[in-house]
Amino acid sequence: MASPKQLLVAGGGIGGLAAALAGARQGWQVQVFERAPAFGEAGAGVQLGPNVVRLLQAWGLGAALQAAAAFPARLRVRDAASGQPLATLDLAAMPARYGAPYATIHRADLLALLQAAVAPLADVALALDRRVQRFADDGRQVRLHTVHGDGRMAEPVAGDALVGADGLWSGVRAQLLDDGPPRLTGHLAYRALLPQAALPAALRSTEVTAWLGPRLHLVGYPVRGGEALNVVAFVHGRPPGGASGATPDALADWDHATNAADLQAGMAGCCAPLQDLVRAVPAWRLWVLADRPPLRAPTQQARGRVALLGDAAHPMRPYLAQGAGMAIEDAEALGRALRQADAAGTAVPALLARYALERWQRNARVQARALRNGRIFHATGPLRWGRNLSLRLLGERLLDMPWLYGPPAR
Repeated sequence: MASPKQLLVAGGGIGGLAAALAGARQGWQVQVFERAPAFGEAGAGVQLGPNVVRLLQAWGLGAALQAAAAFPARLRVRDAASGQPLATLDLAAMPARYGAPYATIHRADLLALLQAAVAPLADVALALDRRVQRFADDGRQVRLHTVHGDGRMAEPVAGDALVGADGLWSGVRAQLLDDGPPRLTGHLAYRALLPQAALPAALRSTEVTAWLGPRLHLVGYPVRGGEALNVVAFVHGRPPGGASGATPDALADWDHATNAADLQAGMAGCCAPLQDLVRAVPAWRLWVLADRPPLRAPTQQARGRVALLGDAAHPMRPYLAQGAGMAIEDAEALGRALRQADAAGTAVPALLARYALERWQRNARVQARALRNGRIFHATGPLRWGRNLSLRLLGERLLDMPWLYGPPAR
């Protein structure tokens, strides 16, 4: 019998662990290299549409997701200035409509769920505190060079394929595509996680609520079975310290003490209930949003024996709530491609090219729609009035997205 194929994965976040699980499910031996000394996710919550929940259920993770997530019954959209309701989407109808529910979950809980799934697998090895330095693809195999946290070079590792799942500032992408750094969007995200029991009753929520205002919007939804409320406010602004403040290494150096006052000042024109919610947050973590233009070709997602996945391939603005979802969809498609590795005459580069061909147009569409949503959510003047009128008249027809939530055509 032929020896198992070797899959190398750069990055141990949501996308990287999903790729590891997908590869192992297809009989590949997987090695994951994560630069952090421990698995963990910064940030707060993520929304998982039925398109993503269906995949997690198919991987046998439905029960774990049920225990860790919340499942809001509806999405409400409100005007941030007046507080008036604009539209509602019935999320409780998602299982009947799309075969799976709509979930909201803390990022750390989603990562822990994936880690628990791969940890007992004999075919998956997890290497922490290992930063990827470079790779070499000679056409027959790919060799990965990594560095230990203390600066020592590790022995190079050879594999049949490399997946760059190392996020927005992907080193694998930088070498593979040499297309420069991601672009700053001019938007800032203030994130917070609040125990619901500590909030006044009027501020607690079992729903997803989106407040749309001029040059800003705020989203709140339950996580951890409803015990906590995830709140994120998006505003236009410049990062602390200029453009260099957007890099991951700079995040740890930021002084977040003034974030609450800055955000409260920025939302001074919003309605009283929304300002009450903002004032109820004792501390905010600030993130600078960066992205890349929508993918233009499959060669931006795979070349030779190297493929990109998730934010390394298609970082997007979080205005469609599909960043984690597209990474998990990528992993599922990658697994289907890798399943053909034992077929006669099917070379690994061709399999990765097939993966990229399947994924790039859908990812590009989601990236473009997220850009469009940002313009609509933050609209001013006549565009804002037209947006509000359209939401009041069409409601669910605008909020529901069968093209996204339904099973993809193959």
